[in-house]
Amino acid sequence: MSFSNLKATKHLKKLAESPFNLKELSPERIAKFSAHNCGYKLLYAAERITEEVEIALFELANESRAHEKMLQMQQGAIINKIEGYPSENREVLHTATRDFFENPIKNSNSIKAASLAHAEVEKLKSFMKEIDQENRFKCLIQIGIGGSYLGPQAHYEALQLFGRKDRNVFFLANIDPDEVVSVLQQVDLSETLVLVVSKTGTTLETSTNEALIRDHLQRSGLNPQEHMVSISMPGSPLDNPKQFRACFHIWDWIGGRYSTTSMVGAVVIAWACGFDIFWEFLKGANAMDKVALQGSSKENLPLLAALLGIWNRNFLGHASLAIIPYSQALRRFPAHIQQLDMESNGKHVDQRGNLVDFETGPIIWGEPGTSAQHSFFQLLHQGSTIVPIEFIGFANSQVQQDFVFKNSSSQQKLLANLFAQMIALATGQSSDNPNQQFSGNRPSHLILGEKLSPFALGALLAFYEHKIAFQGFIWGINSFDQEGVQLGKKIADKIIQLFQKQGHYPLAEAYLKEL
Repeated sequence: MSFSNLKATKHLKKLAESPFNLKELSPERIAKFSAHNCGYKLLYAAERITEEVEIALFELANESRAHEKMLQMQQGAIINKIEGYPSENREVLHTATRDFFENPIKNSNSIKAASLAHAEVEKLKSFMKEIDQENRFKCLIQIGIGGSYLGPQAHYEALQLFGRKDRNVFFLANIDPDEVVSVLQQVDLSETLVLVVSKTGTTLETSTNEALIRDHLQRSGLNPQEHMVSISMPGSPLDNPKQFRACFHIWDWIGGRYSTTSMVGAVVIAWACGFDIFWEFLKGANAMDKVALQGSSKENLPLLAALLGIWNRNFLGHASLAIIPYSQALRRFPAHIQQLDMESNGKHVDQRGNLVDFETGPIIWGEPGTSAQHSFFQLLHQGSTIVPIEFIGFANSQVQQDFVFKNSSSQQKLLANLFAQMIALATGQSSDNPNQQFSGNRPSHLILGEKLSPFALGALLAFYEHKIAFQGFIWGINSFDQEGVQLGKKIADKIIQLFQKQGHYPLAEAYLKEL
């Protein structure tokens, strides 16, 4: 049954006619609307819900079989499909890349996938020992774009303080030649390991930048094969030991934006921070995978967050979501979640190929606090568009080196600002001066952890992966393909052919004539 026709959907539409007034926020409400699991608390008293709304949201999850679909996904059912139409038609098993710990999923598809993934982890462990013994490489350049870049960069930067001080990492994603020059100016190629990441081995930007770096290595009198490592599917053009000193594998059941816990993120994190740090990162992700299987309850944090998002998107009509981490280590995390969410749930047809008659994925964006407060929070507080916020915070700093100024530490000031923003957005302010009046009733919730450890980071990643998947399950859409990326690529290929034919930048009219 379509999302629009579910009994719970109709009930929630009626409840949305009179959402909770956040100006009535109280300590009792804060205690009531909270949940915790896997080292995190989800504090959602500043969302415009009541107990009746919460019950109806979980009815929505049950009616759409969200938990059942999550279990099917982690067991390796073929869920990446559009019924009756050509599609990718395959499993979605990024969870298998970390299913190496307690109580693994016992299903033939997931067991096989986890076995393949674990073999790559063991191969990585041996490779890291080899690299450490050589003690040759001081820099690593990861060439990749989309999921081969955003997730690995976000999580490498989040773990950077745990990393080795004698190793530097650079990411080369954009096809813009200026970015290549900028990276090359900062490295000594004789001391640089180059990691080329492309699932198919044919991504235009990655192939171009790989050829360029390979050419620079040769011009420097170096053997590219000694410096270059690949990550791709078996049998791809990058899966070539004659061209690369090591070839690591991913498989078609790992989506690019869901690939950080595969070799796509593993090699750079293990090289920069150490294998043990990467292993703890995997443990955290796996722990949250188990939380996502805990049924329709508040303890299932990803499901609860998914339902809050659906309440804001489909019933209160908010088109955007800001993700604001009060942690500088997570400075690139919103960019990763932006791709993860918008590429997954930016869909206009359901899994039967029918046009949907409701809103799907919101626009995702964000920056770290407190810097964001001095940038776009003016609009969040007093703009004419209400933007719900998902705050992320931690009770303690990452390495717990702090400074006391005016009787409070920097971490205390950071948290004080976080809590103040939630309260101010919710309750607003009355004033005789209209320019100083704040309407309030601007919803938000907080994902609060103890400390951003490698384990906590892995759990946070999986929290978002499953939150997004749950929303797709409830909407009845396919969150695991990305046809919207393809059309622009095809047109770009045609324009490149015009460049080659004409030898100059063609006018738009010339291109349209060629079409």
